[in-house]
Amino acid sequence: MYNLVISFGDIMNLIVKNEDFLLDYLYKNMDMPKKRIKQYLTHGSVFINNSKILKYDYKVYPGMNIFIDTNSNKNTFPFEILYEDKYIIVVNKPSNLLTIASSKEKEKTLYHILREYLNHKKEKVFIVHRLDKDTSGIIIFAKDEKTKNMLQDKWNSLVTLREYSAVVHGSLKEKKGRIEQNLLETKTNLVYVNKDGKKAITNYEVIKENKDYSLLSINIETGRKNQIRVAFSSIKHPIVGDNKYGIKDKETRLYLHANRLKLYYPYLKKEILFETTIPNEFKKIVREK
Repeated sequence: MYNLVISFGDIMNLIVKNEDFLLDYLYKNMDMPKKRIKQYLTHGSVFINNSKILKYDYKVYPGMNIFIDTNSNKNTFPFEILYEDKYIIVVNKPSNLLTIASSKEKEKTLYHILREYLNHKKEKVFIVHRLDKDTSGIIIFAKDEKTKNMLQDKWNSLVTLREYSAVVHGSLKEKKGRIEQNLLETKTNLVYVNKDGKKAITNYEVIKENKDYSLLSINIETGRKNQIRVAFSSIKHPIVGDNKYGIKDKETRLYLHANRLKLYYPYLKKEILFETTIPNEFKKIVREK
């Protein structure tokens, strides 16, 4: 027996009756296949109290108002597009979303969502670089293979700035610093400091702090896997929400965001700065104490 679901044209509405995770609650209380519910979530068609919700495991509580826009389709892209032309598209990836498919997840990826969006415009998409699943922020995709190869082959010379925002545990003694390490990766995809690894250089500056947390501006000179996460874990100030390299805390996302990227763009023959705002939750956690 399903809960009462009220329809208003292309909008479905239901009131939450019990605590649960969003995907599970919708599946249990709607006469709809789980795959279709996932599609609505992935494409930004689900709203709770007027806020767009994309996470399957978003916690819902009694009294919350869920709206589903069933008319939403793949002609709209659910995330912020920072720049787009005939050669590239630059987007702001949310946390908890893979850039590309893994052995466990094929469809709920940024690449998959973007491919469907561009397919309606008769355009293709190619991976240029990626962010960790848990890291949010700026990613560049190419629309043709020539552009993809050009950007990948000359990435280190074309990209002149890679800046991140992060919140770490504790108050850093040095408010501005440089972390130089050599990093290796295990067969289980865990990165660690080892003298035989590849050099990783991470620069940081404390922007704001309280007794528990520090908001940092981070600039990386190298692009090693999990570089920033390992760097701050190794100096005993792990990133908030980092269950892989840090400590278990109550946060549900990794507090790491790629917020500025400067690229010399050969097609325009000039540098372009792509920029996003620092996520509100980063500012809030430092302001709370």
